[in-house]
Parts: sequence; structure tokens; C-alpha cells
Amino acid sequence: MDEMRFGRPEVIDKEIIFLGEESAEGGYEARALGYSIFTEADTYEDLKKMIRDAVACQFEQGQRTRLVRLLVVKEDILAV
Repeated sequence: MDEMRFGRPEVIDKEIIFLGEESAEGGYEARALGYSIFTEADTYEDLKKMIRDAVACQFEQGQRTRLVRLLVVKEDILAV
């Protein structure tokens, strides 16, 4: 597949979905569904930055995705 068509970068049409959660050690971690991408950070805002960086590192220069979706799972135990 050509990386460039008509001088523009080729776009990956499907979105990349990350499943994020609070880490047992503190902070946050996220895994991409369907890709071998994992990242972690101390804060939620830093996690979003790390996901952007991890996606940029995963694909060759000139390729990009239209959308990265982060789904965060939070577990709460409620006394009833």
C-alpha cells in the first residue's frame, strides 16, 4: 500500500479503541483493542498524551488514524 497518494498522507479509516483503567500501583494504564499498544501514566491527562504518542510511534510516518477512542473502566464497590 502506498504511504502517499497525491502528496497527502494515507489515512487509516478505522478508529483505535483503548481500554483504560486505574492501575493497581497508582496512575492509569491503557491497552488498544486489536493492536499491540500499551501505555501508562500518573494522571488521566498524561494518559491521553501518552496514548497519542504511542499511536504515533506504532504507525509508519505518513500514516494516521481518524479517531482514537478512550474508554475508561472504573470499579466501585458499594455497601448496601
